[in-house]
Amino acid sequence: MAEVSPPMAGKAAVFLDRDGVLIEEVGYLSKVGQVRLIAGATEAVAALNRLGVTVVVVTNQSGVARGYFPEERVGEVHRSLDALLAMRGARVDRYYYCPHHPEAEVERYRLRCECRKPRPGLLLRAAAELGVDLARSHLVGDKASDLAAGGAAGCKCILVRTGYGTLVDVTAPDPRWNLVRVAADVGDALWHLLPGLAPAGQKRSA
Repeated sequence: MAEVSPPMAGKAAVFLDRDGVLIEEVGYLSKVGQVRLIAGATEAVAALNRLGVTVVVVTNQSGVARGYFPEERVGEVHRSLDALLAMRGARVDRYYYCPHHPEAEVERYRLRCECRKPRPGLLLRAAAELGVDLARSHLVGDKASDLAAGGAAGCKCILVRTGYGTLVDVTAPDPRWNLVRVAADVGDALWHLLPGLAPAGQKRSA
């Protein structure tokens, strides 16, 4: 994927990793029936929606490159996730995913791309296409690669302790991560953000 330059100014967004952040980590999720939202995620995403904050999922899906499931399955999973969120009045505005891996079993996905985190290509593309100001935006992830991608794109980053988050050492975090908070889960992370994202005079719902 060619690198895309983001716009100079735009709206705030919250970028969410998918597995281990928005939904439970199961290890190369390959079936729609494995999609389970992490507790508190739906309500927090719905609150962002009400404030007009753009919610974007950015996810590495190397299971496609490894031959564990076809690329079409990624879209099926996202449609299932949309349905679960919609039941509580929440939505993801856009999904961006990387199906590549430099040592892929499936040859057409075998490349060193700009979209695979820790590189920031997915975020840069989203910013260009959606009119997002990355400096005003946050990324929430459970891996060092998420934080590296968010930091490289110019976002403020939050680590959650769900998924692989307990394995990330933050005693001396890489300054390139631009890490501003360690949260218990995505609900904790997003509720923390809401007061700063609310327009003047508007309070978040209880």
